[in-house]
Amino acid sequence: MPLLPTLHIFIVEDNEWYGELLEYKLAQNPDNRIQRFTTAQACLTHLSEQPDLITLDYSLPDATGDKVLLQIKEQLPDVTVIVISSQEDVRTAIRLLHQGAYDYLVKDTDTPDRLWHTVNNVRQQLALRRENTELRKQVAQKYVPRQAIMGSSPPMQQLFKLIDKAARTPITVSVSGETGTGKELVAKAIHYQSDRRAGPFVAVNVAAIPRELLESELFGHEKGAFTGAASRRIGRFEEAHQGTLFLDEVAELDLDLQAKLLRVLQEREVTRVGGNAAIAFDARLIVATHHDLHQLVKQARFREDLFYRLLGLPIVLPPLRERGPDVLLLANAFLASFCALNGMPLLRLSSGAQHKLIQYAFPGNVRELKAVIELAAVLADGETIEADDLSLRQQETTPLAANTPLRAQVAAIVQRYLDANNSNILETAAQLQIGKSTIYRMVQNKEVRLH
Repeated sequence: MPLLPTLHIFIVEDNEWYGELLEYKLAQNPDNRIQRFTTAQACLTHLSEQPDLITLDYSLPDATGDKVLLQIKEQLPDVTVIVISSQEDVRTAIRLLHQGAYDYLVKDTDTPDRLWHTVNNVRQQLALRRENTELRKQVAQKYVPRQAIMGSSPPMQQLFKLIDKAARTPITVSVSGETGTGKELVAKAIHYQSDRRAGPFVAVNVAAIPRELLESELFGHEKGAFTGAASRRIGRFEEAHQGTLFLDEVAELDLDLQAKLLRVLQEREVTRVGGNAAIAFDARLIVATHHDLHQLVKQARFREDLFYRLLGLPIVLPPLRERGPDVLLLANAFLASFCALNGMPLLRLSSGAQHKLIQYAFPGNVRELKAVIELAAVLADGETIEADDLSLRQQETTPLAANTPLRAQVAAIVQRYLDANNSNILETAAQLQIGKSTIYRMVQNKEVRLH
């Protein structure tokens, strides 16, 4: 449990006796530092002292509570304000909560005790928020996208450029690509390179949540909104405030929820299920799908207006089969990581295993490669992973190995690397660990070609 912070509290109350009662109750906790004011102007004048919490009397001699609340929030948008009123007015309470009040209490003999518990809740939330902010800062400092997303092939170099461009602005980003190409990893790279890196990164897999629960998951719900809603729950949009919300498999949204999502994005505010108050949020949106959204629009399965709202900066991830030498780069990285995490000696891939990996189409992309490598590390005898240790689906392999002479197989592998490296012979020779003269000879014999 994080250390609970000292709270700097303003009590704004023109009734001297009631103000003393509130101060007496809150002062029982020595970690509360309290200042009292009897007018709105006095409170506003001292806002530069950065209070953590303000108890605000709704009926002050120089202003009403709603007007004071707006002025407070203009100067200190993150301060917690608890409005205390002598009238139990539901409409007023809803309006104040909409304007940013944390709670609305009615003056009676139990109010000091309720305020005591509310302040303690605020203290715990503030402690958690400060701890989470610090953790996110530490993560942001350590996170290096170039280390998390590996690849030296031309398609990956182009991807890195798009990530850099996306990180420089708050534009919505739509990431598409086959399953297993690393869409969430790209979303994280954009977030942690952006000026929102200290804020939360909230990921939601739309396809993994039952449709009847998805609206509550995204927008939150109020207590009693439906059977089982025993307490208020904030949604993922609120949770992502000042950070990034990543919606994976966004094409799985049904049309009704698409309409609600469109409204949320247009208004930049959410309404919890079972609630009336519109709650503003500030979150950068990144969406992903392995479907062709434009095709779904043509089929009337995805709203056209939402499609254009989400399109933003489109980033298409290349499949692993188009990334040439990246296959071995990733394989060796996954192998080193698996061995280190499991206290195993570092294994290496035999030349036969490398050739087998290069020839495979990898329908499951990077995710499949990682699983194949980790299983091979378990199956291997000794310190070398052989071709037979790689559990690949034979029907997915290219037909090279079946009836093709060995020299033609080697030429095909070299050609793939040359294509991926823009015909850079030195780079290809280094990656394949063969002499550059071998490649020059293959070019001369027309076994491979340069572009």
